[in-house]
Amino acid sequence: MIPLNSPLKPDLKKLQHYLEQINNNGWFTNFGPLEQELTNRLADYLGVKYLLLVNNGTAALQVAAQTLGLEHILTTPFTFMATTSSFLWQNKKVSFADIDINSFNLSPIKVIDALKYTSSSDDNIDGIVATHVYGNPCDVDAFDSIRQTNDIKLIYDAAHAFGVSVNEKSVLNYGDASILSFHATKLFHTAEGGAVTFNNEASLLQAKSLINFGYQNDKYLGDIGVNAKLNEYQAAIGLVNLDIIENIIEHRVSLYELYLKELNNVVQFTKWHTEANYNGAYAAIYFASNTDLTLVLNALVSEKIGHKKYFDSVDQMLNYKCDLINSHTISQGILCLPLHAYLTRKEVFKICKVIKSAMIN
Repeated sequence: MIPLNSPLKPDLKKLQHYLEQINNNGWFTNFGPLEQELTNRLADYLGVKYLLLVNNGTAALQVAAQTLGLEHILTTPFTFMATTSSFLWQNKKVSFADIDINSFNLSPIKVIDALKYTSSSDDNIDGIVATHVYGNPCDVDAFDSIRQTNDIKLIYDAAHAFGVSVNEKSVLNYGDASILSFHATKLFHTAEGGAVTFNNEASLLQAKSLINFGYQNDKYLGDIGVNAKLNEYQAAIGLVNLDIIENIIEHRVSLYELYLKELNNVVQFTKWHTEANYNGAYAAIYFASNTDLTLVLNALVSEKIGHKKYFDSVDQMLNYKCDLINSHTISQGILCLPLHAYLTRKEVFKICKVIKSAMIN
């Protein structure tokens, strides 16, 4: 059996050191010393100034939207459900624009069309949430132009984009805010957890209050908040995993590049941003032919190779009536292959051989 994913296991000896420190301090949550250390180390590693740790990626989305005061969000249908459901749960309105057929990311052209369509109504869109799908950056320059021209807030769902840069600048430095997920399935994780990055200190301080019931330095600031803090045990896992993250990313990228080489002209891959690096978060392939997809799926099942059709089009999952042909098309033919820290090159060669043999037959 070759699993689709195998979460990174923190080194137990290093983890024990942090667990003893937690016990000795008697400080288990509420912005403890390990949470503060992880905040500083991650901000330095990721190349950002204003980073806030939270207890999961869904909370990160909600905190970002609440901090920026969004009520009507335009987003992508080709993403994980939480990119939409987190806002609906807050009783915010969500609309969709279609994706680019090659990058699988939210299309700037479709966003401009959607903004024109709603500009004359009383229910104007006040925020865009664009996902860097599979870690592949959106057209950040085009979206920055849209943001400025329309005086609109822009959040990036960067749950898959840990360690990704565009033009040698962290992808997290674009837009008004970006969110990260540190769920166990991600290439960097804290078991559960996440982060929000902002482009200014005022937003960071407001968000820090929101994740602590509305309190800041023991003073209630008047905004209704929640409890979305990252605890010390989660921070301990993050600190241990951060020690080896460079090696993990290097290994995963080498496997992704092997997939690209072995399956070149066999299947379609995401058209990657030309000025961005890979981070090895996912290995997604696309089949225009349903026959080819079925043959490959059957072969992978037969050989006990993990796989997942990831993503479905969220508008269809929620029964929205949308003409989003690109998202509907891609979601029907997408397939994610195994990619994780414990996968070997030998296993990738086997997976590629199975795929090629299935399509020949």
